Amino acid sequence: MLTAILLLVALFWLVIAIDTWKGLRELPTLDNEPPTAIVGKISVIVAARNEAHTIEKSIRSQLQQTYQSIEWILVNDRSTDGTGIIMEKLARLDSRIHVLHIDNLPAGWLGKNHALYRGYMQSSGSLLVFTDADVHYEPDLLTKAVAFFTRQKLHHLTLSPSLEARSFLLKGFIAYFLFGFSYYKRPWSANREHSKTGIGIGAFNMLDRKTYKIIGTHQAIRMRPDDDLQLGMLVKKHRLKQRLATALPLLKVEWYPSLHEAVKGLEKNTFAGLHYRYSMVLFAIFGVFISQLLPFFTLWHGDPFNQLLSAIIIVLIISIYYPLTKKMTSFLSWHILLFPLSVLLFLYAITRATVLTFLRGGIQWRGTHYPLKELKKRIK
Repeated sequence: MLTAILLLVALFWLVIAIDTWKGLRELPTLDNEPPTAIVGKISVIVAARNEAHTIEKSIRSQLQQTYQSIEWILVNDRSTDGTGIIMEKLARLDSRIHVLHIDNLPAGWLGKNHALYRGYMQSSGSLLVFTDADVHYEPDLLTKAVAFFTRQKLHHLTLSPSLEARSFLLKGFIAYFLFGFSYYKRPWSANREHSKTGIGIGAFNMLDRKTYKIIGTHQAIRMRPDDDLQLGMLVKKHRLKQRLATALPLLKVEWYPSLHEAVKGLEKNTFAGLHYRYSMVLFAIFGVFISQLLPFFTLWHGDPFNQLLSAIIIVLIISIYYPLTKKMTSFLSWHILLFPLSVLLFLYAITRATVLTFLRGGIQWRGTHYPLKELKKRIK
C-alpha cells in the first residue's frame, strides 16, 4: 500500500513539474518592457482600513511615477486610526489625490470590495488600477504596465510583486505559500487564451473601464474575501484577454510583518479558497500531508524501493520549488531547507482558519464580522 501511494505521489509531482517548467517560461517580466507614450488617464484606486502605518509611504512612492496622466482615489474605509488624516494630508500636498471617506458598510458587502467599488464611482480614468495600501511602486511601473497593456491589447493585467520579509522563517513560509498556490491555481494558465483559469493579485490589477463594467464591477464579487483572485476569474469567465507578469524590481510589498501575522492573515482567504466546505478542508489536509510530508518520513523507511521513490519525490518537489521561488521572489534558495516546517505551518493555518470560522460563525476581518451563511451565498 505504501509503495502504491508513493508511486502515485511521484507521478503527481512529475506532472506538476512539467506543467510548472512550461508555465514559468510563459510568464513575462515587466521590467524588460520599454516605456510608452501617454495613452489615457489612469485612476489608481486604493482602499484602506486602519493602514496608518503603511499608507503614507506607499502613496508617496506612487506619486513619483513617470507616467503623467494619473489620479489617485484614496478610500478611507471606516478607519479608527489616523488613516483618514494621513490621506487628507497627502491630498493637500498633491492635487491629483482625491479622498473619499466611508462611514458605514451596506449589508451584503465586504468592506474592501465596497470601498474599491466606491472609489471606482469617483474615478474618471480610462484605465483603472486597483492596488493595496502597503504596496511600493518604482517610478517606471505604470509607464511600463501601460506599454505592456496596450502592446498586448489586454483587458486585464495583474502583476506579481516582490514579497518582502524580515525573518528567515517568514521568507521560507512565503516561498512555500507561493509554491502551494502555484501548483493549486496554476497562475500561468491565465496567460493561455484557451484556459478558463483566471488570476488577480491585490498588489496590482489593471483593467480598462469598459472591461470592469462588463464583468460586473466589484458588485459581482461583493462578498468574496479573495476579491483580487475573483476579479481575474471574472475576466476569464467573460472570455476577455488577461495576462500575469512578474514585476519584482518595480513593485514591492511586505506580505506580513511577522510569521504570526501571516498565519493570522490566512484566516480570511484559506477557507474561502476551499469554498467554505469542510470536506474540501479534510481533503486538502490529507493531500498535503501525503504528497509533501510523507516522503520525508519514508525516505528513512527500511524498504530500499520506497526510499528511492521518496528521494525521487523530494527531488521533483525541489525541481518545482527552486525555479518557482527564483522567478517570483528575491529570496535565496536556502529557504528550501524550511520546506517540511513550512508544510506543518500551512496545515496549522488551514486548520486554524477553519476552526475559527466555524466557532465564530463567519470570518472576522479588520474589525468587521462577516457571517458564514452570507459568505456561502456568494459562492458561484
